Amino acid sequence: MILTFLGTGSGAPSRYRNVSALALQFAQHPGAWLFDCGEGTQHQIMRSSLRLSQIERIFISHMHGDHVFGLPGLLASRSLQAGSTAPITLYGPPGLNEYLRRTMEITHMRLGYPYDVVPIAPGIVWEDDRLQVICELVAHRVPAFAYAVVERDHAGRFDAERAQALGIPAGPIYGKLKSGESVTLEDGRIIDGSTLTGPSRRGRKLVYSGDTGYTRNTVEIARDADVLVHEATYLQADIALAERAAHSTAAMAALVARQAGVRSLILTHFSTRYEGEGGTRLTELLGEAQALFPNTLLAHDQLRYEVVADEHGDVRGPIG
Repeated sequence: MILTFLGTGSGAPSRYRNVSALALQFAQHPGAWLFDCGEGTQHQIMRSSLRLSQIERIFISHMHGDHVFGLPGLLASRSLQAGSTAPITLYGPPGLNEYLRRTMEITHMRLGYPYDVVPIAPGIVWEDDRLQVICELVAHRVPAFAYAVVERDHAGRFDAERAQALGIPAGPIYGKLKSGESVTLEDGRIIDGSTLTGPSRRGRKLVYSGDTGYTRNTVEIARDADVLVHEATYLQADIALAERAAHSTAAMAALVARQAGVRSLILTHFSTRYEGEGGTRLTELLGEAQALFPNTLLAHDQLRYEVVADEHGDVRGPIG
């Protein structure tokens, strides 16, 4: 899993950060998913290694403008790119379909590919034989959701050397044994595939919080995640502002990470009040979070972060 942070600011774009958007890619798969799509997201994609034509699914956390104003332009530009005829599916809370429908009607926007809008509710949003996406309500001023992308467990490692030592011929039979099947060899021996594979390996889990104050729902959906991407709009010193706007402080995000037992926390969605030319108070946000949860880092626009959980539970970090 590779994350690309396309926007890490809150409310409105600034000289330093664009508003919310996060891309997710998978190894050996050309497509990409988006989580939220604030104004200017398509410009941020052009500054990255991504292409609009790659986007297959877009998951919207809530209907505030800094999370959805980039959708019409992105969808329209995708339609104008040569070869961008693949369908796209959008998932989001009530109002998403009407917002797109009315915008397209008023602007006479026509897409050159099919699209679908799927309304979401707590529970499974989408799944296949490899991945599952679930969502849960969080605590914001409008209906808002956190998303978890959960990779199904992998089969244990196949011991090819031992198979060869047993005189098992290489070929399709190895695939059956790797999946745990029992096979009968030409000499009559029956080989149980489970004896040649190690224990199953836990799939990776990524959680994206959207906008939220502290809530146990976020703790539960983030339980044992490899990476939690959580908003941290304010410092704890400004908790009155956070509570009034139903946002989180850096300390709140760290508390969620600690209670959920996640491996790594990435903070995003920072208020412009903490940024400026040269000196910045963002280090205070980082320090506040690390006091509760040391394995924390601050996201920045165009940060790329790879999640590679191996059998030892290691998680690879920033790659660009």
